[in-house]
Amino acid sequence: MRPVFRRRMAAVFLLALPLAPLVFGGCATNPATGKKEISFVSKSQEKEIGKSEDQHILAEYGTYGDTLLTGYLTEVGNRLAAQSELPSLEWHFRLLDSDVVNAFALPGGYIYITRGIMAALNSEAQLAGVVGHEIGHVTARHTAQRITNQQLAGVGLMAGMILSPEVARYGQALQTGAGLLLLKFGREDENQADGLGIRYMVRAGWDPREVPATYDMLGRLSSATGEAIPSFLSTHPDPGDRKARTSTLAVQAVTTSTNASWVVRADDYKRRIDNMVYGIDPEAGYLEDNIFYHPGLNIEITWPNGWKVTNSAANVSATDGAAAIQLTIETTTDGPSDPVAYVEHLKQKGEITSAQGQGRPINGQPAWVGRVTSTKGGQGEGDFAVAFIAKGEKEFYQFVGIPGATDANGRFFNVVTSLGPIKDPAKRNARADRLDLVTAPGGKTYTEIFSGEKDLALPFDKLAWLNNAFEKDVPAKGTLVKVVRRVTPA
Repeated sequence: MRPVFRRRMAAVFLLALPLAPLVFGGCATNPATGKKEISFVSKSQEKEIGKSEDQHILAEYGTYGDTLLTGYLTEVGNRLAAQSELPSLEWHFRLLDSDVVNAFALPGGYIYITRGIMAALNSEAQLAGVVGHEIGHVTARHTAQRITNQQLAGVGLMAGMILSPEVARYGQALQTGAGLLLLKFGREDENQADGLGIRYMVRAGWDPREVPATYDMLGRLSSATGEAIPSFLSTHPDPGDRKARTSTLAVQAVTTSTNASWVVRADDYKRRIDNMVYGIDPEAGYLEDNIFYHPGLNIEITWPNGWKVTNSAANVSATDGAAAIQLTIETTTDGPSDPVAYVEHLKQKGEITSAQGQGRPINGQPAWVGRVTSTKGGQGEGDFAVAFIAKGEKEFYQFVGIPGATDANGRFFNVVTSLGPIKDPAKRNARADRLDLVTAPGGKTYTEIFSGEKDLALPFDKLAWLNNAFEKDVPAKGTLVKVVRRVTPA
């Protein structure tokens, strides 16, 4: 969890991008798209943006702790990048510990794939299609063009965002810096990225005919899961009938290629993701009703009824639209471990200008609860409700409530004093569901196969979707079929 008294500077950096290229740079032809373009963002600036925001992405999501799977993703990514127009760029491929079905890219060669989308893919060729698409966004310099276009329009990248209501900064992830870089691409950008992704995977030998099934899977996600529009499609808008268009591109690529052996690697891919965490990982925190449990930290927190709770690797926050409370872990290297003394330490450092509150024990731990005025906080100048609860040596649980959180009902105080060890052992021992593989016997539908399995964590229709199939489909004998099983605590 990231301390809230740390200012993110990336958003300020974006605002400061120089306009000199408009005057002196002229037009240049992008080797990936073949189009002439004016850009206010140099390639060196793209690298700096990516490097800076990469730290925030990793802090926000965390990486999935499977080094073999991460290495596999990097191997596939590097093979694709080597076929791109920027083979010498220092590429970075990140496997994020998120159940959200998504993939995205930052300028400068930073590619992010969630474990959620990896679980939904069914072959190495499909993975290559997704990664190649994101590489295409980088080589086509789509983010640089969006920044340039908004500056040309006189809007400014941050207009209406950095000045958005304070609550939005707490209740939603990535409201600064990186969040602004993950806005929707345009339809033309998506068409370009689709074409470039297929170009790169064909050059590397992967079968492009696997790509349309990926978009078919993504299109079915909302109906199969009951979720809203998938995150991938919300940030990568459909430029039309994507399945049909990528089918046409794939057929053209195969027809004109001299390659006689296309790589798919369905079984090998499934074996690599076997036993991967699926869905929310309870050990990293989960919500039941209005109580948040974090077995990894052995804490529980009771939030006000009806508040929307957001959990990330950086913080836990909740809002009702008018008020918000955020919990992070504050680590200090030069300050005291006592919460009361720590508040004085922050005043001496100039992190806060005034503080009104008192020390008191909370569930057996030393704490300080009150209000502070900050001029350097990540939320900017203002008056905040704050609590520090001792966690360990040089560590505190830090609560921050923005205006409205400490009303007559005492919601901030109630939340703060609810933090304590998890009372129910079953909540403390909750374990994540995991992918498992079964072998199709031949002649049986997916429904019949699933009916013979135990401890399934998903309904049959979603399991079929996970295999890019329908319940009544009959997989060929020997096909590896993905299921998701509940894990019983030892």
